Amino acid sequence: MPSVTLGTGFEGGALGSLPRLPELSPVTTELRHRVQSPTGIVLLAFFTFMAGMLLTSARAPSSSEVESLESALFAQAAQLAQLRDQLAISQGDGNRLLAVQRFSTEYEIPADLAAAIYGAAMAEDLRPELAFQLVKIESGFRRTAVSSAGAIGLTQLKPSTAQWVDPTTTREMLWDAGTNLRVGFRYLSILLSRYSGNERLALLAYNRGPGRVGELLALGRDPANGYASRVLAR
Repeated sequence: MPSVTLGTGFEGGALGSLPRLPELSPVTTELRHRVQSPTGIVLLAFFTFMAGMLLTSARAPSSSEVESLESALFAQAAQLAQLRDQLAISQGDGNRLLAVQRFSTEYEIPADLAAAIYGAAMAEDLRPELAFQLVKIESGFRRTAVSSAGAIGLTQLKPSTAQWVDPTTTREMLWDAGTNLRVGFRYLSILLSRYSGNERLALLAYNRGPGRVGELLALGRDPANGYASRVLAR
């Protein structure tokens, strides 16, 4: 009887064959952990069931043949898990591109600037809508904007504030859009943590300074000056 080759090179006589999947990276410890996830276990159980159906209708396999078949099943389950992860990454990239395109159109700004704002916001765990509104209100999306108080760039950071957030940041570095967005959004993220996620108070502190907002709150006064309402208008 001619032998039939499995996907891993095992010759199994009448045991049948497994479908070939695209060539992926070798089965590593990490992939083994993925197979042990709930989804991986279901896939492995399915393949094991199918193998059992084949075995019941064929000659009794030797122990070495069973081990080889189990290895083949495990390898293909691991590859399926890896394919699943790759598809998830592709879907995430697609969602990111759609979001960047939407913000670029909505705010009428170049796609590369929209991508930079979106990426920096996600890196600091900020709502993209909040990040775009902040940049719009602070600088009108102008990288070279400078305020009368000496605040610089897209997020209108003072050099002293930037150095408090990241001591390695110099005044010259704030002219770089990527640096300005990263430090500005990190500052807002710090303020959000300080005020337990209250976006209104965090924005007021961003605009007026956390010291001044703290003083007004201690006096029982509302620190609102219209700034937070403008940023949160959308």
